[in-house]
Amino acid sequence: MDTYPARANHAADFLRAQGAPSPKVLLLAGTGLGASLDGLEIHTEIPYGGIPHFPVSTVAGHSGKLLLGVLKGVPVAALSGRFHLYEGYSAQEVTFPLRVLTLLGCRFFFFSSAVGGIGKHLAAGDAALVADHVNLTGHNPLTGPNVDAWGPRFPDMSQAYDPGLMEFADAAAREAGFHLPRAVYGGLVGPSLETPAELKFLRTIGCDVVGLSSVMEVIAARHAGLRVLGLAVVTNTADPDRPAPASLEEILAVAGKAAPRAGAVFSGVLAALARAGQV
Repeated sequence: MDTYPARANHAADFLRAQGAPSPKVLLLAGTGLGASLDGLEIHTEIPYGGIPHFPVSTVAGHSGKLLLGVLKGVPVAALSGRFHLYEGYSAQEVTFPLRVLTLLGCRFFFFSSAVGGIGKHLAAGDAALVADHVNLTGHNPLTGPNVDAWGPRFPDMSQAYDPGLMEFADAAAREAGFHLPRAVYGGLVGPSLETPAELKFLRTIGCDVVGLSSVMEVIAARHAGLRVLGLAVVTNTADPDRPAPASLEEILAVAGKAAPRAGAVFSGVLAALARAGQV
């Protein structure tokens, strides 16, 4: 039967046949942040189009391939490029790769996301820890029949972003010589960027950064019981009182420079998890 769970199992079986180590951690790099995966010892590299039922990235800055390998001694799966609602994908399609890689054994989900900075404590080039989010997309990957084998009908989201992982991330950042501020992520659909009035609204409801991704994957990850660590990389600041246009070229340039910070955090957290015997 051609159902969503059946497609996920088909894709998982295909990847198992590649002979890569069973991954423990899923890493997802956002727009222009592919360098956050530097240091990964790649065992298998597969374009998304070569994996049964996988969506395909259509946005600049997303290379569109799955990397299976080892980072800091930990078997990982890395998605170099993600999928977005604004590309026309459903919430279930956006989260399909996460479902497949959870079936392969991933119990942790680390992501980086290029965002606009709303909080006055943030500047372009900063990497911030996502401490919470506000889902303003009008979508949810859990809409429809629940797959009981994957998770509960009503998953708790009171600690969507894992406090223990955030402590490890703080330590990794300190060791690398920088500070990780906290941020609440406002998730929108896009692809149009925000008006000044929308930015004022986002500030009013407590958002520090705004982005067009990540929220669907976090909901699906928590439904599946994965521990989540999110890094919001501020590629531009968005001041509603001094509106200025933001170009994709500028966003990619800043993301490329900031990506090593995200990489240092991911590597440091993986090393800490390995030392603690949690992976």
